[in-house]
Amino acid sequence: MTQYWLMKSEPDEYGWDDLIAEKEGTWDGVKNAQASNNMKKMKVGDQVFFYHSRQGLEIVGIMEVSEEQFPDPFDDTGRWIAVKVKPVRKLNKAVPLKEMKQNPKLANLAIIRQTRLSVAPVTADEWEEILAMAA
Repeated sequence: MTQYWLMKSEPDEYGWDDLIAEKEGTWDGVKNAQASNNMKKMKVGDQVFFYHSRQGLEIVGIMEVSEEQFPDPFDDTGRWIAVKVKPVRKLNKAVPLKEMKQNPKLANLAIIRQTRLSVAPVTADEWEEILAMAA
């Protein structure tokens, strides 16, 4: 069963265009226990919204988990993990955080309730609502 997620990245550090150029990206550098635990639950084929944080504050595309958890190659402590993702498609229209906050169907969306969480689950209903907003 497909699970849905949202992952945040600052576009000047690693943005949608970077993922497109790489064709498959390593999602590393996550040093938050809750976000890391969410990544440990990811399975190959899970669908993931790519969210531009800091600049943009919007969902810009859809990725797919292509490799499940493995040790973060930049973490010397061995505590943190990474996953690999591949781009699926850019959204027809980016979905700004401001619009998501105004949508009552998204009131429980994890990134609205926990603004600093960089990797968060998305329910199937929330996923469909955000896709409708991007149409």
